[in-house]
Amino acid sequence: MNRTAQSALLFLLGATLLHAATTDLYLRYVKAGLRPLVLLAGVVLIATAAATLWYERRRAGARQHHHEPRVSWLLTLPVLALILVSPPALGSYSASHTGTALTKPFGFADLPAGGPLRLGVADYAGRAVYDDGRSLRDRELKITGFVTLDRAGTPYLVRMGLNCCAADAQPVKIALTGNLPPVLSPDTWLEISGRYSPRRTEDPVNDGPIPYLEVTRAKPVPTPHDPYDETWNT
Repeated sequence: MNRTAQSALLFLLGATLLHAATTDLYLRYVKAGLRPLVLLAGVVLIATAAATLWYERRRAGARQHHHEPRVSWLLTLPVLALILVSPPALGSYSASHTGTALTKPFGFADLPAGGPLRLGVADYAGRAVYDDGRSLRDRELKITGFVTLDRAGTPYLVRMGLNCCAADAQPVKIALTGNLPPVLSPDTWLEISGRYSPRRTEDPVNDGPIPYLEVTRAKPVPTPHDPYDETWNT
């Protein structure tokens, strides 16, 4: 690939990163806090492309230009795919094949009074397992996540957490019991209303602890703006 083609590819890649960072597309790949770095990388690539093209134009008059095989332009296809195809966030398949990543927190912040109390999946799971649900008892809870089923058909409410990017995403799971819908489809996002349950189980993948939630109501909701949960590893 000649320098002109290289600069075009760099420009496309930089423009793709800027497009991803100025929309919600980047959230499919990295955690929200890395947005400035994605923007910076896009700007650097575009600047590099411009500098490469300027340098090549200066040298073009001093030497004979050789055309490279056109097949090299196929390298642009993966870049265009990032623009044209938005990949889904990791879902039930990844969650069902990965053990829960729940770990003991350093402590538990005070919860606001009143109700219903909205909690993240990891916050509920951590308090239920490592604080014996002391701050959750007799509280009406609302928790949002997607559904996954294990091989036995047990339903879980899940959120995937990121350390850095989607490549290291790991699930935290809550087992569901109580007033459940008659049909639960994997990857369906639900807002669960329910109450703390002292019941526990073990993840069939890694034997990690999974608390139960007593469901009183479940309703489908759209996929959140940011489908990944970053609260459990901050």
